[in-house]
Amino acid sequence: MTAVAATAAKAPALSVSVRRLLDRYVLRLYVILAVAYLMLPIVVIALFSVNDPIGRSNFAWRAFTLDHWLSPFGVPGLFDAVATSLRVAFLSTLIATTLGTLIALALVRYQFRGAGSANLLIFLPMATPEIVLGASLLTMFVSIGEPPFFPLSEFTILIAHIMFNISFVVVTVRARLAGLDRNLEEAAMDLGANEWTTFWKVTFPLILPGIVAAALLAFSLSIDDFVITNFTAGRTVTFPMFIWGSYRIGIPPQVNVIGTLIFLIAVGLVALSVVFQRRSARA
Repeated sequence: MTAVAATAAKAPALSVSVRRLLDRYVLRLYVILAVAYLMLPIVVIALFSVNDPIGRSNFAWRAFTLDHWLSPFGVPGLFDAVATSLRVAFLSTLIATTLGTLIALALVRYQFRGAGSANLLIFLPMATPEIVLGASLLTMFVSIGEPPFFPLSEFTILIAHIMFNISFVVVTVRARLAGLDRNLEEAAMDLGANEWTTFWKVTFPLILPGIVAAALLAFSLSIDDFVITNFTAGRTVTFPMFIWGSYRIGIPPQVNVIGTLIFLIAVGLVALSVVFQRRSARA
């Protein structure tokens, strides 16, 4: 009986030790492997941005060089493509963030007829495959009028990007609004502030982290999009379309340089957003 009792006492201790081992090492190893898997393509892009290939094909490592970083727009047409992508991404982010924030405020704060249908329509662009959205937008633009009345151009790309970015902005800002304490706004109005002052002094600072996160997401989706852009671009060439066109004859190393710069800038903006949110939470 004594041996059985001792064995039973050791079993829970062994279970606790195994659990601690799993929590300390296995979980950390899993996280490291997952992050490494996600970062591997970025590492490859950064590595081949300093490669010195022979010819136009940049798929095999040859030698280290920084010449491509010294002339990142040395390939004809690359600067125009990047400028177009940045211009469309900035404008679509600005417009979609503004409209999406207002829509999120309306859906969360007010009860009106058709609110359920509005929620459904907001989620439709997120659930619909991009090829379906692109083909539908192309059909709409063509049916409006034949060129030169409504030609496919940078303007049609901007309309398309605003359309699918609004959904992501609404969902992100709405999640922030759902956790907002309405008592703070009511207290401000009880102290004499009107609706406009309450919004800018209380509501807007509280939901600003959500707005910033939504804007970063919209910018990333816009500058990265290829499928919908390909349907609505016409003769306009964006950065993803330039990469697709270059792939048939060999992607130049400058494309890897631009891709690495975009990644570093995006990481920097996300880091600044996190720092800003922590400071706002402490305040």
